[in-house]
Amino acid sequence: MDFLRCVGTISSYRLPLDVSGGWLNRAPFMTKAEIVQAVYSRLGGFSKKESADLVDLVFETMKETLGRGEKIKISGFGNFVLRDKRQRQGRNPQTGEPITITERRVLNFKASQLLKEALNDGVADTAAASGGEALAMSPAKV
Repeated sequence: MDFLRCVGTISSYRLPLDVSGGWLNRAPFMTKAEIVQAVYSRLGGFSKKESADLVDLVFETMKETLGRGEKIKISGFGNFVLRDKRQRQGRNPQTGEPITITERRVLNFKASQLLKEALNDGVADTAAASGGEALAMSPAKV
């Protein structure tokens, strides 16, 4: 949960536009550079280069682990699982022509209950303030 708070404060979804103090809204995603900045700001004791190396090491370790076909379980965050999909028949959506979809590996992420709750904390408050009801997703459908 501390990481989520850190992400929220570091990535404000607005970047400085110019020296005059204007702001530019940007797409709602967080870049690797922003993760490095979050590690640098929150942890301290590391240089920016060391923070970047630390983030790279985490991502590289995750890639290697998934590459070996192992699952990654991060308590309070979620699970990353590689699934092998078999070759199957499909159709070209534009022409309707039958095609063969090759076998491949796909990465699935399933958020933990704690992460789901943290992400949905403000949803009920927002819906109640607007006079609507918050829609709850059943765990079986998520």
